[in-house]
Amino acid sequence: MTENEGTPRDTARRKRDVLARLEKEMDVWVASADGDGRPHLVPLTFLWDGEHVWLCTRRTNPTGRNLAAGGRTRLALGDTRDVVLVDGGVTTHPSDDVPVAVIEAFAAKSGWDPRKSGPAYVWFRVRPVAVEAWIEEPEIVGRRIMRDGVWADGT
Repeated sequence: MTENEGTPRDTARRKRDVLARLEKEMDVWVASADGDGRPHLVPLTFLWDGEHVWLCTRRTNPTGRNLAAGGRTRLALGDTRDVVLVDGGVTTHPSDDVPVAVIEAFAAKSGWDPRKSGPAYVWFRVRPVAVEAWIEEPEIVGRRIMRDGVWADGT
């Protein structure tokens, strides 16, 4: 569970762990819904730039359409025993509107450069507004470590 098995992590430790996972992990589950509320869930490669999560997919697939139209998403990392949930606002960007450093970091991390896949691919920048993190039942209390875009420790 944690360094101290069975002892819940404090907020600062959870934040550090979440930020480390955002830096390290390759893929994230992306939840969206269409205009009728039908849910859609897919894994996508992502990049964390220290402030935002960047995703790239075709604008015409269900996830692209939902993210562009809905303007929000829930992202999930981990499994059922070590969970990170990120709720965020979404903005849509064509490749020429994305910082080159973001695209290059994404390509280096994933091994895929979306610029080479044609104009059907667009970028989605997710600004976290809420984050929850817990490892099993002992950490359910205190799981909300960001609310309204502000980390629980005030940063």
